[in-house]
Amino acid sequence: MKRLYILLLLVYMAATAGTAQDMPHVRQTIDTLTSAAMHGRGYIYNGDAKAADYIQNRFRQLGLQPLGGSYMQPFSFAVNTITETPRLQVAGKALQPGRDFVANAASASGKGKAHILPLDTAVFSDAVAARKFFSQSFRNKALLYKQQDQKRIGQLPAPYQQQLRQAKLHVVLQPKALLTSVARDQAPLPVLEVLEQAWPANAESLTFEVQAKLQPQHEANNVIAYVKGATQPDSFLVFTAHYDHLGGQGKGVYFPGANDNASGTAMLLELAAYYSQPENKPDYSLVFMAFAAEEAGLLGSFYYTEHPLFPLSQIRFLINLDLLGTGSEGMMVVNGKVHESEYNLLQQINEKHYYLPQLRSRGKAANSDHYPFSEKGVPAFFFYTLGGTAAYHNPNDYAAQLPLTEFRDVFQLIVDFAAALQQ
Repeated sequence: MKRLYILLLLVYMAATAGTAQDMPHVRQTIDTLTSAAMHGRGYIYNGDAKAADYIQNRFRQLGLQPLGGSYMQPFSFAVNTITETPRLQVAGKALQPGRDFVANAASASGKGKAHILPLDTAVFSDAVAARKFFSQSFRNKALLYKQQDQKRIGQLPAPYQQQLRQAKLHVVLQPKALLTSVARDQAPLPVLEVLEQAWPANAESLTFEVQAKLQPQHEANNVIAYVKGATQPDSFLVFTAHYDHLGGQGKGVYFPGANDNASGTAMLLELAAYYSQPENKPDYSLVFMAFAAEEAGLLGSFYYTEHPLFPLSQIRFLINLDLLGTGSEGMMVVNGKVHESEYNLLQQINEKHYYLPQLRSRGKAANSDHYPFSEKGVPAFFFYTLGGTAAYHNPNDYAAQLPLTEFRDVFQLIVDFAAALQQ
């Protein structure tokens, strides 16, 4: 079945491979990367491995060459996983996983019934209130507090921290939208995050179940390919995008990651398709790097910069592609204030062709895969589009809601900018 799927995929790509003007093809890429079969491109059901195989097959079908003999650059890291769909019933009402609540990424396993104990926020400012609150037993209690108090809880004195860990469960109320992440370690007890509007008022008890497993050596792969330059093959332009996302929680919940970052991965693949065509052969060598484990802390790009496949000093410029599914309000250029001459060049190109409503710049930021390269002295920009969707790190970041408003224009701006850098 897997071989048949790959064969059909390659036949489809051979028929539709082209440029970013072929938006149905772009949509198909994003649909594939966000499908239930990829399961959030994360750490259960081989979601990230399936995505890596898909990208490798795309590179191979386009005729791009691997660096170092293989498209895959393996590495490993610790990651916590929620292996079964979590369950939560509050005051007799079953809440919907993925819509009403999720397990915290660092949650430990646990199950059973617990009495709900709302946090007395006076503990942060009143020592008498704190002593009174922490004098009670926390056993078989579900400690309830708002997301805004989560950081302050972590700053309470050590004896109180020990008391907090005796609770059966922590419940964190999220005010606007569920927002989760990837955890590389496991909390000492189960933690659920619940949308505040879904929480029943005056609830006194709940039942729950979370099954979690810490994987100490999860194996992942960066996927890397290149097109050899026609006149300056030892000078490189590098395009990067992370293909991983948050994965899922059992079979009942997964995080599609359409904008973050199926959109950037689709752009990477469209650029690879464009430059693979003989008429678009570049003067410099172009490298396409699809990174794993960005959501776990930029681990794939940090690994690459410590284990480069060619000298980092040979990189003329790097463009990182992340969150490119919108654009109605233009595009942000991270490091634009660092590399001012290149930013001015980008601005001139955009103003000449009216590609995007505006370009905005900001300084250094450790918020995506450009950062490890910047720290090594590689000149780099991180592009992300503005406006259009607020879905982020939750199940609502699915393909159908992604507008792709300026995808074509971002593509052409990148192509023009890359051509100018090679002059």
